[in-house]
Amino acid sequence: MATTSSDSKPGEQQTDEGMEGDRSMLRSDSGSGDDSLDSLTNGVTRCPLTPSLSPRKRTTSQSKTEPPLLRTNKRTIYTAGRPPWYNVTGTTFKEAFVIGLCGGSASGKTTVANKIIEALDVPWVVLLSMDSFYKVLNKEEQELAAKNEYNFDHPDAFDFELLVTVLRKLKKGKSIKVPVYDFTSHCRRKEWKTVYGANVVIFEGILAFANKELLKLLDMKVFVDTDSDIRLIRRLKRDISQRGRNIGGIIKQYNKFVKPAFEQYIEPTVQVADIVVPRGGENFVALDLIVQHVHSQLEKREITVRSALASAHQGQPLPKTLSVLESTPQVRGMHTIIRNKETNRDEFIFYSKRLMRLLIEHALSFLPLKPVSVETPQGSIYEGKRLSGKRITGVSILRAGETMEQALMAVCKDIRLGKILIQTNHDTGEPELHYLRLPKDLSEDYVILMDSTVSTGAAALMAVRVLLDHDVAEDKIFLLSLLMAEMGVHSVAYAFPEVRIITTAVDKEVNDQFHIIPGIGNFGDRYFGTDAPSDWCESDEGMDF
Repeated sequence: MATTSSDSKPGEQQTDEGMEGDRSMLRSDSGSGDDSLDSLTNGVTRCPLTPSLSPRKRTTSQSKTEPPLLRTNKRTIYTAGRPPWYNVTGTTFKEAFVIGLCGGSASGKTTVANKIIEALDVPWVVLLSMDSFYKVLNKEEQELAAKNEYNFDHPDAFDFELLVTVLRKLKKGKSIKVPVYDFTSHCRRKEWKTVYGANVVIFEGILAFANKELLKLLDMKVFVDTDSDIRLIRRLKRDISQRGRNIGGIIKQYNKFVKPAFEQYIEPTVQVADIVVPRGGENFVALDLIVQHVHSQLEKREITVRSALASAHQGQPLPKTLSVLESTPQVRGMHTIIRNKETNRDEFIFYSKRLMRLLIEHALSFLPLKPVSVETPQGSIYEGKRLSGKRITGVSILRAGETMEQALMAVCKDIRLGKILIQTNHDTGEPELHYLRLPKDLSEDYVILMDSTVSTGAAALMAVRVLLDHDVAEDKIFLLSLLMAEMGVHSVAYAFPEVRIITTAVDKEVNDQFHIIPGIGNFGDRYFGTDAPSDWCESDEGMDF
């Protein structure tokens, strides 16, 4: 996926002036977390001081040896997916690893953050800036700020309550919204940015260590120590070029607020740091040490889901949340056609669409309805039904699930659509989240989650977890598939007992390659007329395994 900057815009990284330095200090007495950093200190002197950090070997899975990213002049887009962050019960198993970066104003925290991101070489990294969480100023405070008389470096200037809430949710894997602060007008913009899916969170700010609740959320604490004269020069450059301020006002604000606040609130917090990075971004020993520790922690957090699903729920009765379309002669006849390997593509598409339409209509009958009275053209009252809820949203698991969107749109007028791309990593056999695009404000919607086939349920499990992370209620999720294996049904129902599972047929077996037996083949390839390379596949469900 993409590295996300403090304004939560996918793919962008913030830049700052470079910093010089060649030494680091490890604090082993700070007690930050269960895993001590002491074991890494022995290797510090052997770390080479090179002009750039060599990317570490990836600890998260990837299916190719090439770097899993695409670079442009503005963005770094990771092509590797996010492995499971939950267990077979659907519960979040591993939290994001949070690195806190603290230091004085213009000390080079963002530069250090970006160099850590580059050296980590792992996908799904979020860079969160404390600058986004300045409080909204009232009229009197706005006037003081315009005259450089407002203290932006005091703890009272920050909305710590919102900051702790956002970081706690992000650490737990939830979707969060980050305010965007305008330093010219000293207020928050109307549009907040959405951030989701972090394996690693890098949180930077001048008072990152000043709040006890914040400290509890940090797995690693790094203090960037830069000479005060250098920080002042950088601040002058930044505030003039980026924030439209004049030299006199900057100097006045620095002497009155910035310098005293550093000495009173920021500098003392170096005592809680795990690592002190003198002069920041060019201190390769310190950066290498940080990267080593993060990689070791990510390795410890890796989990497997698919193999556990394959061995679970053997011989259990099908759950009550499952609804199978009645196997009428017509339905069975359509299944005969689409399961037949000799069926040509045109007929396969035609009868698949017919089944999809029947499946969608069947699924809509499970939506809650409320009574409503309407007047007919003849002046009579008809007692009818209407959807009891805000709205319906469709979400397809790419690629094969996208084929069901047309049937949904034909039945539900003006429906909103979202997409989730999940692919199987052939090195690990695990599903990985590569991409998602969801409509805003899903929490009150009924969501119809669509995929063509479900075998082990690994991809469906991940897709449901994504929806739950975006605050969709479990009992408002409807998983629809043309064909499911009993294993997949059990996996989803066990993890998410309130999700409604709806299909046209359930097959009993899944073979060693996780293909449904007798199955339907690769639905996506048969529908789109493509042949997937032997070493690649889309989501396990689209591949019929």
